[in-house]
Amino acid sequence: MTDFRPRPEPVQVARATLTAMELLEVLWGRASTAPASPSQLRVLLMLEHQDGINLRTLADSLASTPPSTSRLCDRLGAAGFVERVVSPTDRREVRLHLSSRGRAFLDDLRARREQELQAVLELMPAAKRTALLEGLEAFCDTAALQILENTSHAGDRTA
Repeated sequence: MTDFRPRPEPVQVARATLTAMELLEVLWGRASTAPASPSQLRVLLMLEHQDGINLRTLADSLASTPPSTSRLCDRLGAAGFVERVVSPTDRREVRLHLSSRGRAFLDDLRARREQELQAVLELMPAAKRTALLEGLEAFCDTAALQILENTSHAGDRTA
């Protein structure tokens, strides 16, 4: 039998996704991000995926200024979450790395957030969980490609 349900438009899916994200924020509020602020958490996540990024590229990715990003990284460094390493090829360039303490913080945060998610997902029918997983995997693949493309284009503009 053919499925006659109309295909959802991207705008409908975007609205549902935003609602889901807002609900996730409420759920994840139970799994506090302290001692990192939301801005600092964003930096930690970016460093996790782009280890050794320089300050200017990080600032561009955050749509921020290098001085603001530097201060943000200073605070993360003071907390032991980020390490600054002078580039061996250019002493003026600083490379940023997530420290082992920063990795441990993200691992712990993810574990607590995952517990909150599992409590909700256990209440969903198995077929809906499967559909959600397939959709989220496709979304993550597409979003990751777009982020990489945008990052590489941002590097083109600064060169």
